[in-house]
Amino acid sequence: MIKSITDAVTLANGVEMPRLGFGLADVPDGDPVIRAVGWALEAGYRLIDTAAAYGNERGVGWAIRRSGLRREEVFLTTKLSNADQRAGRVVEGFETSLARLGVEYVDLYLIHWPVPGKYVETWKTLEQIYHSGRARAIGVSNYLVHHLQDLAQRAEIVPMVNQVEFHPRLQNPPLQHYCRERHIQLEAYSPLMRGGVVEVPELAEVGRKYGKTPAQVTLRWILQKGVVTIPKSVHRERILENANIFDFELAEEDMATIDRLDQDLRTGAHPDTFDL
Repeated sequence: MIKSITDAVTLANGVEMPRLGFGLADVPDGDPVIRAVGWALEAGYRLIDTAAAYGNERGVGWAIRRSGLRREEVFLTTKLSNADQRAGRVVEGFETSLARLGVEYVDLYLIHWPVPGKYVETWKTLEQIYHSGRARAIGVSNYLVHHLQDLAQRAEIVPMVNQVEFHPRLQNPPLQHYCRERHIQLEAYSPLMRGGVVEVPELAEVGRKYGKTPAQVTLRWILQKGVVTIPKSVHRERILENANIFDFELAEEDMATIDRLDQDLRTGAHPDTFDL
């Protein structure tokens, strides 16, 4: 049973990654992100997920330092921007992120999107970064099965993580299976469907059985499926609510109820047609 916010999964290379993290997409730099990260760390979150494209790496780094936690106590993820990937500035983009964050290494570095014609070669550079020791783990984001298959033909290292949109309405069973078979840890962003989980009556019904909100039920379902997740909020009460999911366990029949909600419904861009 997953019992604590400190519970972690072990990645293919032996690095431990917290199961529940804190996402920061669209959170402005400066005071908003500093406050949000501070509240998350106070609440016990130890996985902080940012990206060059979010424009808030400086604030994230400042919030972590201000927390008083040791660097090794926080699992820090950032991602290569599409602009740097398209321009072939992979190493430069990585080093710029380190400088903005004010750290010597990150725990996980991801290719943010599979830019056509670029993402396989970009992965080869991420492998070099990994071998340098400045990223404890490397992975990808928004990769579908065919992207991972392309990568497998050239990769020396299998991605340790694949971060994708994942929630009750978008479950992508083939991708789950592919990643599980190859020891690629699946990680869910937008797990609450950008707030849409509150409109799903089945989630509310399951929640009433446990005295939990649709959001809490959803996050617990994701964790019990073996998927890491990074809900986002800039509201302290929501940050605390999202962390309050370790005092119950969904029964098999309730897991099955949520499994049946899949509609292949995205709330964000599609990995094959994105223009970002």
